[in-house]
Amino acid sequence: MRLSFLTKAPLAALLLLSQNLMAQQPVSNGVEMADQLRADGKIWVVVAVIAAVFAGIVIYLIRLDLQLGKLEKEVKEKKRSEQGIKL
Repeated sequence: MRLSFLTKAPLAALLLLSQNLMAQQPVSNGVEMADQLRADGKIWVVVAVIAAVFAGIVIYLIRLDLQLGKLEKEVKEKKRSEQGIKL
């Protein structure tokens, strides 16, 4: 479905205006949870878990890209062989 410019412009304006409404107020004392994790030395566990999840997603996407590349190659070869038979 294609949207015209007259439809997209108000949607974009509303999206941009909503960014200011969702902003949080600054915390004067800092974030207590993060301060406590830093004090206990557990912040590195949080960082390690986030890094592991991110690495897993990246590895999954790379493997998916390789599999798609193989499938695309097979489809192209199949089309070429079918065109060769028809000619």
